[in-house]
Amino acid sequence: MTNNRMAHFHTLKVSEIHQETPECIVVGFEVPPVLQPEFAFQHGQYVTLKLTVNGEELRRSYSICSSPLDKGHFRIAVKKVPQGRASTQLVDKLKAGMSIEVMSPMGNFTTALDPSKSRHFVAFAAGSGITPILSILKTVLRTEPQSRFTLFYGNSDVDRIIFRQRLEELKLQHEGRLEVLHILSKGLDEDKLFNGRITTEKAVELVKRFVTDSNTNEYFICGPEQMMVNVSEALEKLGADKKRIHIELFGTPVSTDAKKETTHATSTAFTGVADVKVIMDGREHELKVKANGDAVLDVALDSGLDVPYACKGAVCCTCKARVIEGQVEMEMNYALTDEEVADGYVLTCQTHPRSQRVVIDYDQH
Repeated sequence: MTNNRMAHFHTLKVSEIHQETPECIVVGFEVPPVLQPEFAFQHGQYVTLKLTVNGEELRRSYSICSSPLDKGHFRIAVKKVPQGRASTQLVDKLKAGMSIEVMSPMGNFTTALDPSKSRHFVAFAAGSGITPILSILKTVLRTEPQSRFTLFYGNSDVDRIIFRQRLEELKLQHEGRLEVLHILSKGLDEDKLFNGRITTEKAVELVKRFVTDSNTNEYFICGPEQMMVNVSEALEKLGADKKRIHIELFGTPVSTDAKKETTHATSTAFTGVADVKVIMDGREHELKVKANGDAVLDVALDSGLDVPYACKGAVCCTCKARVIEGQVEMEMNYALTDEEVADGYVLTCQTHPRSQRVVIDYDQH
């Protein structure tokens, strides 16, 4: 989603907390009327929370699980992860009535919908990767009455299935248009296809058995890196159109196999100190950035600029901005589409100057 509004943090009150599984909570926020335009979102997007743990500021991104059609509802899901400082504090200590800093919604894990279309949406999710998928499928089923949705959902066991009851309700509500297939790593199903983790081979077989349509399919993949790689490989083997495959990576990448290096430069010969102009909220700021030093985002933060960021790992697109002059290079990119990169967009947490003069505009998000 590209607009001319830079994301900002706003203080929101927690309206409700629901314990979804032993490790996962659903958090509802009260969005006052004056902030509703700031928190308008598309199905599949996320928000970034800012909190303090033991005196240290932490920022974490969490997907929105409500649909933009659910007026008055703005909810996220938070799953406690091992050694996760932010998720542990949120799951263990957050209560209704508390306030927290929330950045306005962002993210590209979405697609335009059209009530006149008849399509088959196919999603692969694992664990908390179901969160944006739930928003997407609820919105699809209500917006495109002729379309249907198939969800392949991986978990360790039945008790860890996030939104299990809600998915069953949606199946009844949209009878014949929503199919949910659970794959459990500790499962004991007679059909071995539904036991174990989602491998490339398993993903191929699942699609062959349950997705028999032609090219009208839209694919969504959300979960841990290895599952994402496996399913992407499977869809590639099956000849799926890459433009119809939408990916949202949960967590920081651990391997280089899925690494997608992208360059917005014609030359990498520049090795000096660049003059980088940063445009933010209509104001211009001049920075000195070493070609082989810290990324533009880090230099901006060290200079006292309140630039938006979350993961610093090329996974989210919170720090996205547009290069309108000069040449730069990104170390990694897991969040921007090829079209966005071609149009000059970068993740500033990964961006280094490759020319003497560079102008980066955060307002063209």
